[in-house]
Amino acid sequence: MHGLRECFGKIGENHMDRKRIEKRLFQIAYFVLSAAIVGLFVYFVILLIGNHYTDDEKLVMSRTSIIVDQKGQEISRLYAENREPVSLKKIPERVQDAFIVTEDIRFYDHSGIDLRGISRAIVSNLLSGEKREGGSTITQQLARNAYLSNEKSWMRKAKEAAIAISLERRYSKKQILEMYLNQLYFGHGIYGIQTASRFFFNKSADELNETEAALLAALPKGPNGYSPILHPKKALERRNLVIGLLQKHGKLSAEQSVRMKGTTLGLHIQRIQTHPEYDSYVDLVKDEAQRRFHIDEDELIRGGYKIVVPINREAQKASYQAFKDNRYFRGSNPKLSPQGAFVLMNKNGAMLAAQGGRNYVRGSLNRVQSSRQPGSSFKPLAVYGPALDSGKYQPYSLLQDKEVSYGKYAPTNYTGRYTGEMTMYDAITVSQNAPAVWLLNQIGIEKSKSYLKKMDINLPDKGLAIALGGLRDGVTPLQMASAYTAFDNQGVQSEPWFIQTLYDHQGRKIGGEPAEKKKVFSAQTAWYMTRMLQSVVKNGTGQAGYSASEIAGKTGSVAYSRNGLSDAWFVGYTPEVTGAVWIGYDQTNEKQYLSGSSDDAVSLFKTIINGVPGQSRLAFEKPDGVADLDQPIRMAEVTRLTAKGTLGKFAMPALELNWNGSKDKRMIYSIYAEENGKTKLKGKVTGENHYRIDFVNPMANASYYVIPYNPQTGRHGATSPKVEANWFSKL
Repeated sequence: MHGLRECFGKIGENHMDRKRIEKRLFQIAYFVLSAAIVGLFVYFVILLIGNHYTDDEKLVMSRTSIIVDQKGQEISRLYAENREPVSLKKIPERVQDAFIVTEDIRFYDHSGIDLRGISRAIVSNLLSGEKREGGSTITQQLARNAYLSNEKSWMRKAKEAAIAISLERRYSKKQILEMYLNQLYFGHGIYGIQTASRFFFNKSADELNETEAALLAALPKGPNGYSPILHPKKALERRNLVIGLLQKHGKLSAEQSVRMKGTTLGLHIQRIQTHPEYDSYVDLVKDEAQRRFHIDEDELIRGGYKIVVPINREAQKASYQAFKDNRYFRGSNPKLSPQGAFVLMNKNGAMLAAQGGRNYVRGSLNRVQSSRQPGSSFKPLAVYGPALDSGKYQPYSLLQDKEVSYGKYAPTNYTGRYTGEMTMYDAITVSQNAPAVWLLNQIGIEKSKSYLKKMDINLPDKGLAIALGGLRDGVTPLQMASAYTAFDNQGVQSEPWFIQTLYDHQGRKIGGEPAEKKKVFSAQTAWYMTRMLQSVVKNGTGQAGYSASEIAGKTGSVAYSRNGLSDAWFVGYTPEVTGAVWIGYDQTNEKQYLSGSSDDAVSLFKTIINGVPGQSRLAFEKPDGVADLDQPIRMAEVTRLTAKGTLGKFAMPALELNWNGSKDKRMIYSIYAEENGKTKLKGKVTGENHYRIDFVNPMANASYYVIPYNPQTGRHGATSPKVEANWFSKL
């Protein structure tokens, strides 16, 4: 009985043990299931967080845009981050290996976060007592660089891990490695493996050897602290550490490792060149990219564009150097010299050079686009060009030169002298004010403004002060140079442009030079203006300075007070290029004004033109189909006249008249005889200073005189003194 109880007792105990085991197994299964559910939940939460923060647009890397001239030579680089992205296919395995062994040896084995690596880093850091290793994978570093700040917190690390897992699900390992190598910062403003390779070694990434790759792989951990330029010893130690890792993980043999560690850094630094002489031009290129192609500055410095521009390097450098010379910038303020602006373009509107100011800084006030009062440089555009084009006036038409008031407006000549009348040719040459205002009044203000509107100069002004450049808002140097191209191009004005061709980062052409041209004046008007503006430079207000080039142009000055000017201009052209110079203070007041004259602008223009190769060999050539303009006939007063007896036809008595006067062979002289109160025309000669009157009665009581005539102006000169015949000479 006892044995039976004992047997049933054991059976009961076994049953209880089984119950406990089953309970324990159930508990374990429940825990595992719960853990799996929690883990799965956490995983989905991580994916949600990662997907929330992952934005493909943020992985689109900023690319450096480059501006080049027509020969492909670099002018400037535009960037937020100086980077030239490169495909992983063009990055050799030896270079990839250097970064993988340094940053993430298990890169191809983990799924974004490396738990084994994290554990190893924790143990290593605990044993050393300091943070010597990081647990971030390459994917995590990409996540941090692309999406997160450098804030050090557990929350940021959690986001980093979540984003890394999301990236691993979206992209292949090769894609992630490519993005990583192009995102990295290497110090000195350099981003990406390709740009770093060019900067430190002057070669493409596909040309890097193992030691060069090791140095670059050593830098991202501390771009400033390990800089081979600033800290070459630390950089060498760090590079050799990377070489050791390559050997440890079987990428190099021990012999290769030892040999490579014994080499120098082998730098061939290609520092980023700065060219302040191009800064004004570059800013104007950026402005045009936004205006014509709707590419704002932020997109331009990140989009990797290639911009071909028509810049003339020699002209740009010549203008930059000339702007440093204080001789051309004379002002009353000894502590602040005047400013200036200059533009140069060809007949097709291509901008060859531009200076927006002295000591110009990118992004500052570009005076090429600042409106100022143009003074007399406006006369050819507003008055003389439209008058010629009307067909009612010619270069030698006589204009009134008198001090006249037009209502409340009373213009005066700068010299205070008036001749009564003078030709258009002379009025332009010496820059007389009264004839210009008189002529504008004759042709009409609206007629003038209609021509200005054709040249994209839209004025609110309604008064005769337009003739002298007295404008409410003024005009810019760029507008003036563009308008003058019409005189240099048979009456056709070209729109100014800075961008010849624009390519996106894939090399696709997305824009080219504009073809807009406008017929403003007739070819005849343009040629007449060119001839008259040549006279300004040769004989008039534009004589200052020296240039071997043929130049046509017009000066302009705006008086501020009796002591000085507010603005000085010269707008001119050679047979190939057109330009404008402005000099003045940004703010003119009683303490600062120009103490020089428009001569400074003329001399500055000629100095720059002298620095442009090829200009001195060129001469203005008359276009086909237009009449040339003869030089002016200058009236010379006849002050001496003689009439001597001689033998004429058939040996009959005659008189030989001789007189002084013009040597111009185009001058016409009329010879008169006055007898018994009657005057009779005896004859005319052209280009001669003598005349013979045949069949003269020696007994007659007659006197003689000569009157010169200018066929260009249609005006007679003063009557010569009257003389009687001298018959004492032998007949």
